[in-house]
Amino acid sequence: MLRWLARRLMSNVPESTVYGGPKPQSPAQRVTLTHLRQKHRRGQPITVVTAYDYPSAVHVDSAGIDILLVGDSAAMVVHGHDTTLPITLDDMLLHCRAVSRGASRPLLVGDLPFGSYESSASQAVDSAVRMLKEGGMDAIKLEGGAPSRISAAKAIVEAGIAVMGHVGLTPQAISILGGFRPQGKTVASAVKVVETALALQDAGCFSVVLECVPAPVAAATTSALHIPTIGIGAGPFCSGQVLVYHDLLGMLQHPHHAKVTPKFCKQYAQVGDVINKALTEYKEEVETRSFPSAAHTPYRISEADVENFTKELENRGLNDAASAAAAAAENEVATGKPSADGNC
Repeated sequence: MLRWLARRLMSNVPESTVYGGPKPQSPAQRVTLTHLRQKHRRGQPITVVTAYDYPSAVHVDSAGIDILLVGDSAAMVVHGHDTTLPITLDDMLLHCRAVSRGASRPLLVGDLPFGSYESSASQAVDSAVRMLKEGGMDAIKLEGGAPSRISAAKAIVEAGIAVMGHVGLTPQAISILGGFRPQGKTVASAVKVVETALALQDAGCFSVVLECVPAPVAAATTSALHIPTIGIGAGPFCSGQVLVYHDLLGMLQHPHHAKVTPKFCKQYAQVGDVINKALTEYKEEVETRSFPSAAHTPYRISEADVENFTKELENRGLNDAASAAAAAAENEVATGKPSADGNC
């Protein structure tokens, strides 16, 4: 007994782990499925943000968000398309890699884009593998609940990859849905949302996104499932919520919403107004030559070198250039010499 106790005291490996990991979760460590399940069991809401690049990933990471979803909505938000359909798997991998370099804490979920998983379960697994191996993701998300989608989800899970489902408004199916229309507004449609979510759970999904469905439908689905639901335009009764980075910051609007933010989105800032103001001020200062001032002209050349420089220019017949250099040097003297530290 004493020998066993001594070994335990000398070991830094938690007793309940296998092969030394994973170690107990702390706020500074990466979010895992175990962490999300614990939050769900405790009834703690799960936070999700959709983002597409390194700078936004850094912000999401710093805010302590649980899940960062690299969504195929990048087709609209970043690439300017009217739908999510044009974006390719290679496009998504580019966004995923950028995000993975910027976020070290949240669980990273990559959207499988339209055309990357519908043909067969084998195609779905191959695409999901690329998301993890090439994109640096922790899990993937796929849309819909048709039998082929359920089979794809199950095959991906069986391949050892975590899957997030997506029901309700599924933007990849707009040709069938007739546009970006809310779902679950009739009895048949509402029942279909619940049944599809249950089928995705049975396929092994760790979570399901509920998009643009009435709150009672989302509440019923959440109650029926043992896995977390993540709502977007689905009311307050889901296990968590997701919004697009650009939408919640008030940066821009989706093309199909004709210059208005989606009805379900709360803007927590008006960053777009700040950006427009800054760009306008920059334009004005450049046009009036007030930027760059001496404070933003940090690199210098000594007076002796300026004199020799102008002589070299004159020797080459570049008299106007020599005069311009001399005048700029005199202006530096008159306005105050910039820093000579040489740092950018």
